[in-house]
Amino acid sequence: MLFQEYQLFDKSTESNMKLFVIAAVLAVAAAAPSSYVTPGYVTPGYAPSSYGSSGYKDNKYGGITITSQSDERNLDGSSKWSYAGSDYTTREESQVQKKLQGTSYDSYGKATYEDVMGNTNRGSSYWVSPEGQKITLTWTADENGFQPKGDHLPVAPVHEYELPVAPVHEYELPVAPALPYSRTGPGYTSTTYSGSRY
Repeated sequence: MLFQEYQLFDKSTESNMKLFVIAAVLAVAAAAPSSYVTPGYVTPGYAPSSYGSSGYKDNKYGGITITSQSDERNLDGSSKWSYAGSDYTTREESQVQKKLQGTSYDSYGKATYEDVMGNTNRGSSYWVSPEGQKITLTWTADENGFQPKGDHLPVAPVHEYELPVAPVHEYELPVAPALPYSRTGPGYTSTTYSGSRY
């Protein structure tokens, strides 16, 4: 039969074992790391890892670690996350889906005002500035825009002044003198009109 002529494995166990050993040797050789080094290339020597068991350490700020972290995502689109650092830095934020009055465009580009889903975010952060000032920032972002609050934020100056009042002039307007009434034109005589013509 044609099938038996092209059979991959022999029926004898000894031949199958030889094929298996050759395949295993080739697999180990392919998986072994190469010790070949490109001429002129020096393998960099990396410093030992500075990751501690208490958490992740940033290389720039070696002593700061993340002490707590949470992240909650809900099926309704709301979420809440927070973290705290070993330098007393904290941040938390929450997001809620909300119906807002917005503009919707159809396929022709016509704008219609209708209820659309949008996000409202609330959050807060706390940190200590390099000068040692304790800073707390809270914010809300919704249909009214981004509204930050904090004692460290600049406040617009308040101008207290009186609005100028326009001067009031009290005077009498001149009145033109009354003259006798006379009609002129075709069909009228130049005499003074004194009443009914009939």
